[in-house]
Amino acid sequence: MTELEAWLQRIEQLHHRPIEMGLARVRQVAERLPLELNCPSIVVAGTNGKGSTCAMLDSILRAAGYRVGRYSSPHLLRFNERAIIDGTPAVDQDLIEQFEAVERARGEVSLTYFEFTTLAVLRLFAARRLDAAVLEIGLGGRLDAVNLVDADCAIVASIGLDHADFLGSTRESVAFEKAHVYRAGRPAVCSDPAPPDSLVQYARSIGTDLRILGIDFDAVPLVQGGPRQPIQQWTYQGRSLRRAALPAPALRGPHQLRNAAGALAVLEALEQALPVSQQAVREGLLRVRIDARFQVLAGRPAVILDVAHNPQAAQALAQTLEQHPCQGSTHAVFAMLRDKDAAGVAEQMAAQIHHWYIAPTGGPRGMDAAALASILQRTAAASRGSSLSCFESVSAALSAARCAAAPDDRILVFGSFVTIADAIRALRGT
Repeated sequence: MTELEAWLQRIEQLHHRPIEMGLARVRQVAERLPLELNCPSIVVAGTNGKGSTCAMLDSILRAAGYRVGRYSSPHLLRFNERAIIDGTPAVDQDLIEQFEAVERARGEVSLTYFEFTTLAVLRLFAARRLDAAVLEIGLGGRLDAVNLVDADCAIVASIGLDHADFLGSTRESVAFEKAHVYRAGRPAVCSDPAPPDSLVQYARSIGTDLRILGIDFDAVPLVQGGPRQPIQQWTYQGRSLRRAALPAPALRGPHQLRNAAGALAVLEALEQALPVSQQAVREGLLRVRIDARFQVLAGRPAVILDVAHNPQAAQALAQTLEQHPCQGSTHAVFAMLRDKDAAGVAEQMAAQIHHWYIAPTGGPRGMDAAALASILQRTAAASRGSSLSCFESVSAALSAARCAAAPDDRILVFGSFVTIADAIRALRGT
């Protein structure tokens, strides 16, 4: 075990529960540190699309020559992935130094893993003299530790149903929680094309400069071919800024155009503080990378990794699969956490999958393969004539899929971050 891993293990045990919403404890420690970023900050919330939006903002700003810190969660393989500075994950020793500082500052205050590590990464960013910080909300917005930061511009990328125990079971309740990343008198962006009234009303009640997709800004694609043809070029139309002849983002899927438009709306709102040229936008869109968002691995059959773990994300994944068809069959390695809507995900994906390879997930939130298979058998997935098999691990399921798939088939691994992490380890033989 490395020193960083030992620290992370200790941090996990500091609080009596993994998640406890609220800013009082984490704000108390933040004030002791102290903690000031001293650069323009962008906070990104949303049920889905947060990671992609952060990645595009980071890529475009770095193409423009800015020194950027990007904070995101969860990670796939290494904690260091959460803290990216100038495109490079933070090194162990830098993180350990910040953990030590947070530990000294917290005294008797009990912090969750996310709260503790968020403070550490924010303190690291403050020490690095950044030009911009792009910060992803972990859960919700109102009571999330990242919401300590008074963003110069905040964006809500999408609003769907997830984490109902914390955020509520309606889009109105979820939107209300996420809208609290907005700040009075500052620009606020929403790239969900149909934001609930609760978000709009809250944003207006505190006096934000609210910009909504389809009203204040839009992505206008240059249509080429039929409806299943991926967009090759598009135009961003903002309030006062138009960017024509833009390349499609390197991230695949029609939903990524909305995420790109949201990112450009943020940059339009911050154009005085962070001016960005047309060339930087083009380069940033072409170079953007983020793992496990329709990530296609080289080889035959193709292997696709995607962290779709709720119905909204699964719908976007299904649309992307349809837009990028293969000549053969689709073999899906599928594993989900117990507190997610597995039935809703399966319903969205049923039409795209010919063979299901069901695996368990571990940990206190894990779901065994038999329970997940039982859920699938009660959904549309069972009525499509697709095969379904259970395995003892993601590694075993992936091995079976690779043995069964023909060169013109494709293998899709999806369901959660831990599913993708297990698959990556299996592919690497680690």
